[in-house]
Amino acid sequence: MSGCHDLLIVGGGPAGLATALYAVRAGLDTVIAEPRQAPVDKACGEGLMPGAVRALAALGLEVPGHPIAGIRYIQGPHQVQAAFRSGLGLGARRTGLHSALHRAVLDAGVPVLPLRVEDVRQDAVGVTVPGTGLRARWLVAADGLHSPVRRCLGLGVKTRGTPRYGLRRHYAVPPWSPYVEVYWGAEAEAYVTPLGPALVGVALLTARRAPFTTQLESFPDLAAHLPAGAAVTAVRGAGPLRQRARTRSYGRVLLVGDAAGYIDALTGEGVSLALSGAEALVGNVRRGTPSRYETDWRRATRHHRLLTELLVTARQQPALAPRIVPTATRLPRLFAAAVNALA
Repeated sequence: MSGCHDLLIVGGGPAGLATALYAVRAGLDTVIAEPRQAPVDKACGEGLMPGAVRALAALGLEVPGHPIAGIRYIQGPHQVQAAFRSGLGLGARRTGLHSALHRAVLDAGVPVLPLRVEDVRQDAVGVTVPGTGLRARWLVAADGLHSPVRRCLGLGVKTRGTPRYGLRRHYAVPPWSPYVEVYWGAEAEAYVTPLGPALVGVALLTARRAPFTTQLESFPDLAAHLPAGAAVTAVRGAGPLRQRARTRSYGRVLLVGDAAGYIDALTGEGVSLALSGAEALVGNVRRGTPSRYETDWRRATRHHRLLTELLVTARQQPALAPRIVPTATRLPRLFAAAVNALA
């Protein structure tokens, strides 16, 4: 695949695939480099907020899944919930989401090359991947949480604080709630996402290094819903979750999705942010205003970053962590406003 493309996207996860779909609509000659076979799985909560559902529909995608009515927080006797006001969310297997995006990209005529990119060279008019013959006017780093492109360009920033990790497993049990339930424990949160008539996903966000089953024992009310024999997938892990980038725009390299920086999965907005970031990136390339991408990215992610940072900071304070859900219970309108600001 020689010649100079408009856009070379490194990474074929949701952020990279969505960027390709927006790019095709903008008339940009696009190619994707992704060494993994589709569909690609990942340890994530698998809940799509209404905003993500609308963005996927606008791209013409139908993603299989189970409707989600809202978010419920649970901590011992305390419970608070908020319904989505702007449409339903969707519990969708990561593999189902990836398959829908991947199929749409291929249908749009975008080549997906089985290449691993760990080094790039840029000049005043384009970016080259050494040893591949690939060259493009712009390179999009959509290569995930531990982005090799971000690393090779020296754009990573050392993070502080206790690292947190995500673990996920699926259980063949009927969903007992139309909400994503978030169980708050002493050292971790457990997310339960309805994914089908007889399937739920359970994701743990934790700073504790211990097996999934051991950590699940810290949530006895949740564990009671999950017979050991009902587990139907192996445990997948991801992390450390917090990753920082010095900038989203570096010469002719633009970062999107998790590669652009990540705080935590606590507010469950990864796919929504990837989609909004992809749209902003392509819009600026099309208009010839790539220098505005950083500003647009910050504007699009501001509410998410502020709320997630606030929750994670409170979570890591021993005096504040036990008060998060009780406080939300006493202030249900504030909780609903926060949920719907993100939705």
